Amino acid sequence: MDTIEATVGGGLQRNLRNRHIQLIALGGTIGVGLFLGSAGTLRMAGPSMLLGYAIVGAMAFMIMRFLGEMLVENPVSHSFSHFAHCYWSKFAGFFSGWNAIALYALAAMLELSAAGKFMQFWWPELPAWVTAAAAWALLNTLNAINVRIYGETEFWFALIKVVAITAMIAFGGYLLVVNYGRPGVGLSNLWAYGGFFPHGVGGMVSALGVIAISFVGIEIIGYAAAEARDPEKVIPKATRQIVYRVLLFYVGSGFVLLTIFPWPELLQRLQAGGDAYSGSPFALVFAALGDKAVANILNLVIVSATLSAYNSVVYSSSRMLCGIARQGHAPKALARINRQGIPGPALALSAMLSGLCVILNLVLAEQVITLLISLITTAALLMWVAIIWTHLRFRRHTRRQGGRAAYAAPASPWSNWLCLALVVAVGVALFFDPQSRTSIYAIPLWVGGLWLIHRALRRRLRAMATSSRAADILQACDVSRPPPTC
Repeated sequence: MDTIEATVGGGLQRNLRNRHIQLIALGGTIGVGLFLGSAGTLRMAGPSMLLGYAIVGAMAFMIMRFLGEMLVENPVSHSFSHFAHCYWSKFAGFFSGWNAIALYALAAMLELSAAGKFMQFWWPELPAWVTAAAAWALLNTLNAINVRIYGETEFWFALIKVVAITAMIAFGGYLLVVNYGRPGVGLSNLWAYGGFFPHGVGGMVSALGVIAISFVGIEIIGYAAAEARDPEKVIPKATRQIVYRVLLFYVGSGFVLLTIFPWPELLQRLQAGGDAYSGSPFALVFAALGDKAVANILNLVIVSATLSAYNSVVYSSSRMLCGIARQGHAPKALARINRQGIPGPALALSAMLSGLCVILNLVLAEQVITLLISLITTAALLMWVAIIWTHLRFRRHTRRQGGRAAYAAPASPWSNWLCLALVVAVGVALFFDPQSRTSIYAIPLWVGGLWLIHRALRRRLRAMATSSRAADILQACDVSRPPPTC
């Protein structure tokens, strides 16, 4: 693989190609949401979970187009935080950055916790925290070597996952065809047990919050953009292809799952583990069908998938920390990049935050998955709102400058308003779910707390106005020229 020299001033290296960018984003998206979250969505929505995945997937596609339009104009590693700072307000940039850091710290904890759950498919007595600790040590070591090794590792991690899911869909389709008409097998499974909406349309709507977590990570393309070759070509191509593939995997695999096995019986097997997220429905289905070899192979792939997603999340978190530090929204030590082109201090902090999952799995072994899913979904909604609204401001600025976007999102601003309405609908669904309501109540506290911290930092910097560093940080972003990149 050809490499590209590091950017001037000790910047991030542009060592990632289109295949890396696409697989990194897929790696961050196809993980817990598909293999573990599908258990929760099935419980709430039944077969209508397929429609829920299609709706949220379409929304995710549009949000990626908004982000992609801005990234083509200026590929920066801290992506939407940078754009919110420039086109919305300084606090919007500060909030977007730290909300993303919190989101990815929680997502990393969830992926490691899920890996522990999946390992219990083979060794039920193995504590989840043991698996989490071992995976944490291995993957953070790989991330610390250099971005090319990370890109190759993640590429193969994600490729194995994609090939395996494709094979699972094909094999499930084969089982559907050869066993069609037998009890519990067939398209009738989609409506035979209480209809397509067994819990009403409200059941499907209530599942949108859990479904939304499945698409967290798709925006990782924004962080990889700063390390991509030919970003003006790579970003549009990757943006289009990623969402189509994610929709295929989620809807396709869910369709196979529901048609080859009665979903009420599957729920009983899942809940026998003690909670709604006690294992992967996919491995359990093939095990129940008597194909132990396929179930074991699939569970191995599922474990690697969660580790791949963790790998992507830590990558994203470290690049976001580096970017917001260079904006002045985090300690400047986090902006340092080592000789290998890795933001070492930012990576170390990201690793420390995700390592908290080991403690969580020790003290909250049964509740940790549900708690993390609730918090992650809320943080993701706030992030999506920031992207949607920032894109509206970006479009307004572009029109005032008399410019035209090279990779324009379709139907904007109407598509922006539609996506905002869907995000609000997901938030309402979370509010009416007793397990998620607390995370909605926490939104004002989270936003208000970050606003107070931002205000205090600004006051401190003004008091240091004689410092050239403080002057640089206080200077408003001039969007008439290319902003600094990380």
